[in-house]
Amino acid sequence: MSEAPTSGASRPPDRLVDRLARFAPFDRLPPDRHAELDRELTRLAAAPGDTIFAQGELLRGLYVILSGVIEVRAAQGEVVSRRGEGEAMGERGLQRDGRAMLGAQAQTAAELLLIPAPLFLRLLAQEPELARWFGRAVPAEPERDGPCAAGLTALEVADLMARRPLRASPQTSVREIAQLMRAASVSSVLITEAERLVGIVTVHDLTGKVLAEGLSGDLPVAQAMTPDPLTIGPEATGLDAMVAMAGRRINHLPVVDRDGRLAGMIARTDLFCREAAAASHMAGELVAAPDAETMVEVFARLPELLGALVAAGARPAAICRRISDLADAATRRLLQLAEARLGPPPVPYLWAACGSQGRREQTGVSDQDNCLILDDRARPEHDAYFRDLARFVCDGLNRAGFVFCPGDMMATNPRWRQPRARWLGWFADWIAEPDDRAQMLASVMFDLRPIAGEMALFDDLHARTLAMARGNSIFLRHMVGNALRHAPPLSLFRGLSTIRSGAHRNTLDLKMAGVVPVVDLARIYALRGGIEPANTRERILAARDLGVISRAGGHDLLDAYDLIAQTRLRHQAAQIGRGEAPDNHLAPEGFSDLERNHLRDAFLVVKTMQSALGQGA
Repeated sequence: MSEAPTSGASRPPDRLVDRLARFAPFDRLPPDRHAELDRELTRLAAAPGDTIFAQGELLRGLYVILSGVIEVRAAQGEVVSRRGEGEAMGERGLQRDGRAMLGAQAQTAAELLLIPAPLFLRLLAQEPELARWFGRAVPAEPERDGPCAAGLTALEVADLMARRPLRASPQTSVREIAQLMRAASVSSVLITEAERLVGIVTVHDLTGKVLAEGLSGDLPVAQAMTPDPLTIGPEATGLDAMVAMAGRRINHLPVVDRDGRLAGMIARTDLFCREAAAASHMAGELVAAPDAETMVEVFARLPELLGALVAAGARPAAICRRISDLADAATRRLLQLAEARLGPPPVPYLWAACGSQGRREQTGVSDQDNCLILDDRARPEHDAYFRDLARFVCDGLNRAGFVFCPGDMMATNPRWRQPRARWLGWFADWIAEPDDRAQMLASVMFDLRPIAGEMALFDDLHARTLAMARGNSIFLRHMVGNALRHAPPLSLFRGLSTIRSGAHRNTLDLKMAGVVPVVDLARIYALRGGIEPANTRERILAARDLGVISRAGGHDLLDAYDLIAQTRLRHQAAQIGRGEAPDNHLAPEGFSDLERNHLRDAFLVVKTMQSALGQGA
């Protein structure tokens, strides 16, 4: 493996940090970090068979794959997983003792970015988004039964737990406990006497039982801890731990062996990291899939992944991002397979996603919305190639579970594979004459996100259309009216209003009446503020920060959106657990009064924000 040259002969390359910022979670880094990163990043080139790093080797830093496939290998040489574009390697070892926990070898020619170890650790300490993404280090042992054993049902608590959790005696003061937590960057300490567990103290205990009561920091921790906490055995499965924590609404489980001795600690974050790793493993399999049939087999595990992430308490945005990342990986691989079959394209093209994939908000029930933006040199005789390419990719996505768009807004439709100039013309026409069809098309296409191909074809396309829209008050008023058609399911007296007839009678549609109204609001905010991200949460955050909406309104809307999205995902996970096909229709009679009131309040927030939007249109 060697350092790659930093410039090309034809044109200056993108800054290295710009290439890094295409991938999560580095796309969340603030701009003031970019200059520092660009100074320290190194671009590496690997040939097939090159060793990136060996197991036990001192890591130079975090490796991020720009292209190619890297095999992650255990000590005996067996392949544990495959990593592809956008994935990182070495984060677990860097967060522990700085040494590689597994080895990595290039399966194909590959290009990587190296973030030096000191810089990566500094970023983790200073950037909460990165710290949440990479989470705590997962135990060092590779999956015992190969790549397919990555799920929580196949792993024991012993495989997942931290083996040396922080301990203290009951006589330790709460001030010393807080100092221990701060020094180790943890949120809990186990309280032991003679190797026997007698209690656990968490940050929540310190704030709720000590600070909130105005007690002294000299108080013995025995008076603030939770005595005789719930424990689990090392032979239990990860799924057992997840269920136990969810049932008791706790985030930590001490692990005790059959003799009553403390063996370790397992946290909810450990479970989430494992399922996130399972998603990364699936992405690696997709990147290396030899055909569409293999992809179908990989996506057969998606329901289990969704259910496990929901049960682990992962945030809705993180779950949807994981699923969307898998859809992106599948799309890119299908395009590669299509080109291998059809030959090189006659002109450059860009495959873009819109709808939920474009917003990175896919769930267990998602159709596909996509299009092709062609180089302006495209001629009519080139369409046969792109027709076949689109059919191959869309058929493959449909078989994988991302079903055909009911409205035929896919690249298989000739209307949605056009030269770039035609796309710009259409956007200008839709904005200049905003009839109902134009508003509907613009609503979908304003959520465009480039997936693969010639990225230059997307350069300034989105920015120009946003500028056109922002400058046309008539178009904005029409878009506001279109957005207000999707009303939250509230009755006349502010109760929950269910569907009155048909196959989904007496249910709430958590997509069209729940999530979609918030998506529509966020899109209007983006148009008014010239906000480029397509993701709904990112649009609301940017709108709040830019003053497009009030800070209080933005905060309330984010909370409401998260609750609605979380309810939708929990519903789908419960259906999967019962062996049913997931959908978006929830019968509210199973809710407790508290759950019903929370959901009603979330819908009221959305309704209030809609009213404010309508009055300001």
